[in-house]
Amino acid sequence: MPERRTVALVTLGCARNEVDSEELAGRLEADGWQLVEDAEEADVAVVNTCGFVEAAKKDSVDALLEANDLKGHGRTQAVVAVGCMAERYGKELAEALPEADGVLGFDDYADISDRLQTILNGGIHASHTPRDRRKLLPISPAERQSAGEEVALPGHGAPSDLPEGVAPVSGPRAPLRRRLDGSPVASVKLASGCDRRCSFCAIPSFRGSFISRRPSDVLNEARWLAEQGVKEVMLVSENNTSYGKDLGDIRLLETMLPELAEIDGIERVRVSYLQPAEMRPGLIDVLTSTPNIAPYFDLSFQHSAPDVLRSMRRFGDTDRFLELLDTIRSKAPQAGVRSNFIVGFPGESEADLAELERFLTGARLDAIGVFGYSDEDGTEAATYENKLDEDVVAERLARVSRLAEELVAQRAEERVGETVHVLVESLDDEDGAYGRAAHQAPETDGQVLFTSGEGLTVGRIVEAKVVGTEGVDLVAEPLLLGSLACTEEAAR
Repeated sequence: MPERRTVALVTLGCARNEVDSEELAGRLEADGWQLVEDAEEADVAVVNTCGFVEAAKKDSVDALLEANDLKGHGRTQAVVAVGCMAERYGKELAEALPEADGVLGFDDYADISDRLQTILNGGIHASHTPRDRRKLLPISPAERQSAGEEVALPGHGAPSDLPEGVAPVSGPRAPLRRRLDGSPVASVKLASGCDRRCSFCAIPSFRGSFISRRPSDVLNEARWLAEQGVKEVMLVSENNTSYGKDLGDIRLLETMLPELAEIDGIERVRVSYLQPAEMRPGLIDVLTSTPNIAPYFDLSFQHSAPDVLRSMRRFGDTDRFLELLDTIRSKAPQAGVRSNFIVGFPGESEADLAELERFLTGARLDAIGVFGYSDEDGTEAATYENKLDEDVVAERLARVSRLAEELVAQRAEERVGETVHVLVESLDDEDGAYGRAAHQAPETDGQVLFTSGEGLTVGRIVEAKVVGTEGVDLVAEPLLLGSLACTEEAAR
C-alpha cells in the first residue's frame, strides 16, 4: 500500500482565513491526504496568506520562506501559497517569491488536491492572473445567489462541491470542513465579500461583492461543530450587518441568532465585524437580550472626525457613535465593545486627531486596535495628494496607542467586582488557567486569568468574580466550583 500523501496547513491572518483553511483541509482529507500539524512532517506545506496590510503581508512572506527552508532537510518537498495575498497578487507574488512552488487563487480551491499533486510531482501549475472579484457577481444583490454557484467562495463549501465519488471523511451530512485544532471555539462563515467602498480598503477587490450563505448551511455547520465539542461559535464575514440583503431579508440575522443559540451543545454565539452605520434597533435588541448570544459589539468605527470619515467614504461622527454606545449599554450595561482606528489618514488635521481622542476617551471600549495609515495598492486613498509625512503618522500612532492602552486598562478596572461567565480555554502548569468572558473575542481582545485552576476543565463556561486586572486582562476567582462538581458527580 503506497504511503499516504501528507499536507500541513499554516494559517495567517483573520478568523475568516481559519475557516478557509479548514475547508481546504476537508477537501484534501476527503481525497486521501493525511493532515499533519507540523510543516516539517508534510510532503506539502500550504501557507494560507493574509493580504490586508503591509505587516500581515510581511508575515505571510516570512512564513513562506520559513517553510521553504524545510525543503531538503526533512520530508517537505513543496511549499504552496494560497489565501488573500496569493489571490491578490498571483503571478506578481510568484515572480517575487520563487521559493514558493505554487501560488494558487480562490478559483483553485475546488481542485486543491489535484493542484497539490501536480506540484508535488514536479509539475507546474500556472499562477493565476489577479482580477477584480467584484465583477464576478451581479451588481444587484438579489441576483447574486444563483450567480454565486459559479464563483469560488472560500468557506461556503458543501459536500456536494466535492468531485464525484468523493465524500467527506466525517460523513455525508458534515460540512465541507475538517477541524485543525481541538479548541472549544470555532468560527463560521456568515457571508463573503463586501459592497462598501471604503477608500483605504482593498479587500472587496480580492474577496468580491457581498454574498450571504443560506441560513440552513450556517445552522447545519454550527450543529456539526457542536458535535465536535465546540462550545462557542463566532460568526465571521467582511460585514455581518449586511447579512441577508441578497436573500431578500436584511433582518435575517436577527431571526437566525436565536436558532443558533438553541443548538444543543452551543453555549455562546458571538457576532463579529459589525458596521456602525448599519446597526439596527432590532439587531441591538437580539444581541443584548437573547440567552447564549454574547452581548458583544465589534464595531468598525475607524475614526470619529467627520471630515476624515467622509474622506474614508464612511459615515458618522463622535456624537452619533457615543449615542450608539449609550443605546447598547442602556440595554446591556456589561456589553463588550471593541474597534479599530486608523490615524494619520491623508488630510487628517490636529483637530481631527483631537476629535478622535475625544471619542476614545468617552467610548469606554474594551479593546482598541490602532493602525498608522499606509497606502494600499489599488485603493482610492492611495491616489490622495494630501498625505502626511511618515514621521507624523508614526508620532500620531504612538500617541493614540498610548492613550488606547491607558483607556482599555481603565475599562478593565471598571469591571472589578463584576460577575462574568468565562469559557475556559487553557489549563497550564506554567501559565495557569485562563479563558474569555462574553466581552472578549479570541485573539483580538483581552482574556481572563483565573486565581486558581482547581476544578476547571477546558471547554466549560464558569461563573467568576473579577477581583483584579493586568492591563486589558481580568483576574477572576471561579465561583461555586465545589457545588457544581458535586452536582455533576450526582448526575453521573
